[in-house]
Amino acid sequence: MKSKSPIKEFIKGLWKEHPVLRQLLGMCPALAVTTSSMNGLSMGLSVVFVLFFSSLVVSLIKKLVPAAVRIAVYTVIIAAFVTIVDLFFKANFPDISRSLGPYLPLIIVNCIILGRCESFASKNTIGKSLLDAFGMGVGFTWGLVLLGSIRELLGAGTILGIQIMPKQYNPLIIMILPAGAFIVLGFLVAAMNKIEERR
Repeated sequence: MKSKSPIKEFIKGLWKEHPVLRQLLGMCPALAVTTSSMNGLSMGLSVVFVLFFSSLVVSLIKKLVPAAVRIAVYTVIIAAFVTIVDLFFKANFPDISRSLGPYLPLIIVNCIILGRCESFASKNTIGKSLLDAFGMGVGFTWGLVLLGSIRELLGAGTILGIQIMPKQYNPLIIMILPAGAFIVLGFLVAAMNKIEERR
């Protein structure tokens, strides 16, 4: 099988293998925290950090880890980086930390991160692993920001806390409730599938 070029390793996570809108991975944070674009951005950047550095470490130590314990080792590596992110938010951005709630620590078992470490970083070079991790992380981030922006716009009339809709706009409260997450995600997945069909 022909290996992908470095650019293709990066861009596959932005569209063709988009974690949220194509593979439907990481649904728990995607649906739970995207009540606003800021929450989506914060969670997305957290995943970029954790995925990038976890993939780096897994790619570096892959030959040293016995097959029988590799998932446990990968989980500990991921947990270490999630703890760094969690403590960083608690110390510097307590409001965002409260908004993300338990979903930030839960990215330890996020199937995007563990899946990329197991299926990609443990089998490829450091360079390819980092490009893959960065592309998947950025793809996950733009998906969450888009989802959060639509929900915030329709549910509160703002994006990033800035008033966009006219003051007489009557917000659709359902959009900041769990049902709104499923509705918006459904439309985004359908739109992405339609675009792919036409391509």
